[in-house]
Amino acid sequence: MDLCFKILDVDMNIKAVSRGVNEVSLVYTQAYAHGDRIILETSGEEGFVWIQMDDAIGKGLVYITGNVEYIVPFEEQRSNLSPKAFYGNRHLLHARAAKDYDVEGYRNLSLNIYDQYQMKDCFPHAVTNVETRGKTVFAAQNAIDGVVVNNSYGEWPYQSWGIDRKEDALIKIEFGRTVAIDCIVLYTRADFPHDNWWKSVHFTFSDGSELDMEMEKSELPSEITFPMRQVKWLEMNHMVKSEDASPFPALTQIEVYGIEVGNSVDFVL
Repeated sequence: MDLCFKILDVDMNIKAVSRGVNEVSLVYTQAYAHGDRIILETSGEEGFVWIQMDDAIGKGLVYITGNVEYIVPFEEQRSNLSPKAFYGNRHLLHARAAKDYDVEGYRNLSLNIYDQYQMKDCFPHAVTNVETRGKTVFAAQNAIDGVVVNNSYGEWPYQSWGIDRKEDALIKIEFGRTVAIDCIVLYTRADFPHDNWWKSVHFTFSDGSELDMEMEKSELPSEITFPMRQVKWLEMNHMVKSEDASPFPALTQIEVYGIEVGNSVDFVL
């Protein structure tokens, strides 16, 4: 797999570039500017890749179906990230095609530390019909970023998916390929009494199946297991709020556990 990192400015001019086969690194020795974006180009294969858009965030395993575009965040748009991320004038970017041992085995298949709303070819990916006041600290991507601190709300590390009191709120996790799953773990935000909580939530799966999950008022994660099913996506919807006075239930993290299916790992180099 040919890999190429590019940093482009707001006018799509190339500010830096680095190329490699199966692995590529780019050391960028300037401060980022508004409108900058990071592009990871590939030679066309779908497959699993370890990506590091910023050394302060680290490496994450994703499934890509095309070129990946990451918009460098500024101001409010970086409020859900560590203050160290994308800061300063020395940055290390890295990408590597995954090995078989990276993807085989039972793991959290919903984790993507670099998810952004505009991403189309990088999975898993979170999609929603609402985010509280359009704020990044309440964006859907926060629910799959691996951060499970749930005893407060607001800026990192207390980002969450906020539903803005919307009765028909939903969040959809797209995997980009077929996976086999048998467990879902939810960390709901638990800054009581500011927060409310869901007594139950409903899941709809791409295979047409459905599942209800009963919840309790707790800062501890809730878990449900079920017979393994093969899906391309799942959607959490029909959340039933408790009778507590607060109007603010929210989701800190969703973890979906399972394994790869069939020839998915055949793409790995």
